[in-house]
Amino acid sequence: MNAGIASRRLLFLGMKYAPIGVFDSGYGGLTILKEIVKYLPQYDYVYLGDNARAPYGNRSFETVYRYTLQCVEWFFAQGCPLVVLACNTASAKALRTIQQNDLPLIAPDRRVLGVIRPTTEVIGNYSVTRRVGIMATAGTVNSGSYTIEINKFYPDIQVFQEACPMWVPLVENNEHNGQGADYFIQKNLQHLLGQGAGIDTILLACTHYPLLANKIMQYLPAGIKLLSQGEIVARSLVHYLERHPEIANRISYSKLRKFCTTDDAIDFEQKASIFYGESVAAERIEL
Repeated sequence: MNAGIASRRLLFLGMKYAPIGVFDSGYGGLTILKEIVKYLPQYDYVYLGDNARAPYGNRSFETVYRYTLQCVEWFFAQGCPLVVLACNTASAKALRTIQQNDLPLIAPDRRVLGVIRPTTEVIGNYSVTRRVGIMATAGTVNSGSYTIEINKFYPDIQVFQEACPMWVPLVENNEHNGQGADYFIQKNLQHLLGQGAGIDTILLACTHYPLLANKIMQYLPAGIKLLSQGEIVARSLVHYLERHPEIANRISYSKLRKFCTTDDAIDFEQKASIFYGESVAAERIEL
């Protein structure tokens, strides 16, 4: 549905346009949005990819925090009562500061959620050996966020991490099904599994990586579970809204899907379908 038509429809019905905001530094968060929409199709959504400043993974904590806060404030200006940081780097480097320091001052009645906590809350349900592998960007690995959060919920789990810097470029250049992907997947898997015997669960802790899942499974030893975040985050959001009707009741529901980028809209449209699974119409915005 066209954004302008949907907004006028909501006004006609006496409802305020108040979508769920979904944020990523680029395209990967579309894999999260896809799953959220599958579980909660009734709501309005606005997606923002900060493509002009991507990638976030190699930037400092301060820079990621500053960029993410600017985007969160943009979402609030669109009327979003709830924003999901569908970006592991932003969740690792900016979420806690925004929740604790900024929201009480700029929007105490709104909420910002991330993708790390929902995943770490349940990962212990999948591991028998209590040895878990994390495959992520260098920024997420260096933050230590997954190790810290998993140990909060499951102190008995040992965490092994592997940074996979080539995986995002492979996906964004639509080479994730090519032979070049095989080399890097094998290399990173061997390095991760070589860190410690007994790893029985591997989490793909980057929203780009689910597109490599079929390739990864070709080289994954039997008995090791491979987890993607999308479905886990979507189920967690369902439960969150059930527990917080004061937020759920403020979200508008005309099934509007709006896609925005800080970079070229046509380029975004061409690549977005790889992640979202269907074509989208995008709008370029200024922060």
